[in-house]
Amino acid sequence: MTTSSTSTTTTVTRAAQLSAKLTHAGGTFLRDGRPHRVLSGSLHYFRVHPQQWADRLRRVAALGLNTVDTYVPWNFHEPTPGEVRFDGWRDLDRFAGLAQEIGLDLIVRPGPYICAEWDNGGLPAWLTGTPGMRPRTSHPPFLDAVGRWFDELVPRVAALQSSRGGPVVAVQIENEYGSYGDDHTYLRWVRDALVARGITELLYTADGPTPLMLDGGTLPGELAAATLGSRPDAAAALLRSRRPDEPFLCAEFWNGWFDHWGEKHHVRPAAGAADSVAAILDAGGSVSLYMAHGGTNFGLWSGANHDGDRIQPTVTSYDSDAPVAEHGALTPKFFALRETLTALGGADETRPVPSDPPLLTPRTLRVTRGADLLEALRAAGEGVRAPAPLSFEELGQACGLVLYAARPLLPPGTHTLTVSGLHDRAQVFADGLPVAVLDRETSTCTLTGTGERIRLELLVENQGRINYGPLLGQGKGILGGVSVNRRLVHGWTMHRLPLDTWTPDEVAEAPSLAAPGATAGFVTARLTVYEPADTFVALPGFGKGFLWINGRLLGRYWEVGPQHTLYLPHPFLRAGRNTLTVLELERLGDRIELRDRPDLGPSEEFVETFD
Repeated sequence: MTTSSTSTTTTVTRAAQLSAKLTHAGGTFLRDGRPHRVLSGSLHYFRVHPQQWADRLRRVAALGLNTVDTYVPWNFHEPTPGEVRFDGWRDLDRFAGLAQEIGLDLIVRPGPYICAEWDNGGLPAWLTGTPGMRPRTSHPPFLDAVGRWFDELVPRVAALQSSRGGPVVAVQIENEYGSYGDDHTYLRWVRDALVARGITELLYTADGPTPLMLDGGTLPGELAAATLGSRPDAAAALLRSRRPDEPFLCAEFWNGWFDHWGEKHHVRPAAGAADSVAAILDAGGSVSLYMAHGGTNFGLWSGANHDGDRIQPTVTSYDSDAPVAEHGALTPKFFALRETLTALGGADETRPVPSDPPLLTPRTLRVTRGADLLEALRAAGEGVRAPAPLSFEELGQACGLVLYAARPLLPPGTHTLTVSGLHDRAQVFADGLPVAVLDRETSTCTLTGTGERIRLELLVENQGRINYGPLLGQGKGILGGVSVNRRLVHGWTMHRLPLDTWTPDEVAEAPSLAAPGATAGFVTARLTVYEPADTFVALPGFGKGFLWINGRLLGRYWEVGPQHTLYLPHPFLRAGRNTLTVLELERLGDRIELRDRPDLGPSEEFVETFD
């Protein structure tokens, strides 16, 4: 749909804000015309089981917050084009209603890009995989797609606004755009698209506290907020030098941080986090804790970064060293921050502090070996033939694995196998035997030829799409080619393995698709419980793979850590017998352990950087 011009829309925005719940004047927030301080915390409905939404919202409220904010991930709601869902886990209306019942205002951050360490920054892979697509710009095909998505989403958000009796008091325009680009035509288009579809509450932008980021990401006439983890006084001074009549809003205060596989668990001392929040509030500012409760990257929704050399996939846990831990426990940081908020008049001391959720008694589960890795995946994955390797996008697959197979003729002797455009990680097999693990964009290994054709197989894993920076939207799979010495290998069969879309019946069938494997493949375990409760799953002796509970994909595990247990919420379990299914890619263990505490690995203190 078309939107009005920038000048007209700005006039409409100003008029609409006269009736908005949250406004500002003279550098102060006003709620219903009275001075107000926004004390918010991020809690993502898509990272918390719906049966636990109310519990986690109550815990956030008990921290002393008056507001909760959430992103809306486009790819979570529209995983395939035209199939938009707002039911079950995606029921934004229900989440908003629960927040309102508990007494919390709601800030919605609809993107279309959200970052959030979420796969592809929330953008659908089917969109960014379109040849020639230019995400997060005024590229007309991108705007057309966003417009169709906003047609579905924004009227729902508009209906939840305070002016219509709902909890929504503010809506963010895009997300930290100044860290990405400076296409202000695009930013204005997003703002206008929100207004044209009914947003009348406060609009704002959020960017890192540097001149370059603020220059790229702010809009005249719309509140400019900052995201930061330290030095709030410097951020406040910078914003006030540019926007002297606006209140200081720290839209994300990073009181913790996320983790990558193969690195350490990032933490931030409770006292330091509380001191920084106090500094924000002492400066007359408002704040949103990122995260107040982190939750979990269930399934295959975790994103990734890139360090210039290789991908840095994000772990399954999104605990983020938050005040409310991944399983809902109240941490020392919770009480330190609550004390700070209480001292400044924020926390309601009469609101009860919930006790920690119950946990299952620790136990060890025997595993039963199932189908061999390669035999099972050949049988489970639909075969697609092509002269050259096809990418995930060309195969119409967003996540999971693809098994690439060819039969090159190799003369006697040793040969160099080169894979170009590898995204992300490939296990190389020759005649069913492991040869190498490759994890760089251009990778090589050695093959031995006998003068016969070999069965060459590469099992490629998408470990999470990049969610931040200029490589956003990068494809997955083998994007270049595979060569032996300098000769390209042709004649490929690709077995599609979209693990995130397997049904419970497909998961139940997979361990019986082939004879048991000796080193890798499927295993199952049985768990009987009389009353479901939360637990933490450890897989000692296993290498790397995926875990399903009763046919539902819980997430990835990997022995490199730092995360060594997967949080299993009680709604995934049922009274009676439960089935755990593991797809192990490298090395099978002999047992699964259920523990009564998380193991997120050795830690190091998070240090903020802007680049």
